[in-house]
Amino acid sequence: MTDGPDLVVAGAGGGLAGALRAAELGLSVLVVEASEHFRRGNNTSMSTAMFPGAGSRWQAAEGVDDSPEQFVADIMAKTHGQADPRLARTLAEVSAPLVEWLADSAGLPLSLVTDFNYPGHSVPRCHTIPGRHGSGVVDHLARKVTEHENIELLAPARLVDVLSDVDGVCAVVVRYPDGTEEEIPTRAVLLATNGFGADSDLVAQHLPEISGALYQGSDQSLGDALRIGEKLGAATGFLDAYQGHGAVSAAAGTLVGWATIIHGGFLVGLDGRRFGNETRGYSEYAAELAARPGSTGWIVLDETIFEQCQPFQDFRDVVSAGALVWADDARGLAAATGLPPDALEAEIATAAAIARGEHADEHGRTHWERPLSGRLAAVRVVPALFHTQGGLLVDEHAAVVDHDDRPIPGLYAAGGAAASISGHGAAGYLPGNGLLPAFGLAYLAAGDVARRLNSNTAS
Repeated sequence: MTDGPDLVVAGAGGGLAGALRAAELGLSVLVVEASEHFRRGNNTSMSTAMFPGAGSRWQAAEGVDDSPEQFVADIMAKTHGQADPRLARTLAEVSAPLVEWLADSAGLPLSLVTDFNYPGHSVPRCHTIPGRHGSGVVDHLARKVTEHENIELLAPARLVDVLSDVDGVCAVVVRYPDGTEEEIPTRAVLLATNGFGADSDLVAQHLPEISGALYQGSDQSLGDALRIGEKLGAATGFLDAYQGHGAVSAAAGTLVGWATIIHGGFLVGLDGRRFGNETRGYSEYAAELAARPGSTGWIVLDETIFEQCQPFQDFRDVVSAGALVWADDARGLAAATGLPPDALEAEIATAAAIARGEHADEHGRTHWERPLSGRLAAVRVVPALFHTQGGLLVDEHAAVVDHDDRPIPGLYAAGGAAASISGHGAAGYLPGNGLLPAFGLAYLAAGDVARRLNSNTAS
């Protein structure tokens, strides 16, 4: 790389996939990652590794009828029409090719999740790896990247600036832990540095409803892409959008998971009562939980749900930490949790009656897999901010655009660095809206850089 790499990727989450795709297309790539602990400390590694793929071969094998058009309809329904239509269509169309490429070229052992369906997805379309944990994804891709002769990985090192000339991007500035800086020439940069969830001032400015909640994301998500992109004239959007979560264990500090709810569990406040329709989505439930007395609650489940959640490494970690309490009946569970016994007993009985179809739920929940039975368990949860969903506006090639929607030559963004397809606030977040833009936009950016360089070479 004596003349500089063809592409510099900042961020080793979805950026790793972009680097592999670019190298596959014949490009030389430099990956710059700020944290030496990225294999466990970035947002991809903290995820449940759910990749939506609308119309994938795994769906076909399971007889699931899906299409990009249906995926777009689901996105628009969840966001009440607020999602960026161009990006929604772009990501829906690339979703199946992406998961198939991740399996066939990158070698991820993906399969379709069929044991439950996340809120907002009209059909099963999320694909994941064994263990259902993003650390396995990052470990696998990092190994592929370090073995590739056309990819160099710098970690820890932070990309702090992107320089441009009349033709667009011309170089990056990389800062090392000792404070020294190096200018590296390149004509293409992919910002995959996530969003601004670790910057408390930006969170308070753009996401006040969740600013007091636990932040459960990378400590490197400091808004680098916003700062760099805006300096180069980039347009931004949807800065009030975020993924929250209403099911982080208060005791373990790790994700309990919404599969507990989908399989028939429910969430109560400190008064022992449910306070909403939990199946609307785990993201919007973060703010609802944050607004409750004490900003905490308890997820109530049973032995069957406990077994159904075993495929999730996160859930097993919560169990290992001793965060679940058990009891033989409702009053015993009240004693174990400190919740009001009469209220909790009445709520558990009411939920069972609703699940049996005896009457409608006053909160509007219609999906109940089954009534709870047998031994009961509960886990105390707190609301969390996982990652921001607003950022630099990009086009259908993942190219960052200016305020007139013109691509800034050589500048690309993916994942939390880019504005996503979640509309505004937290309620529009669909499971997979983190990883699909992270990996899908990185994949598209690699293809566009290759096309640009090949056309320049030809001319």
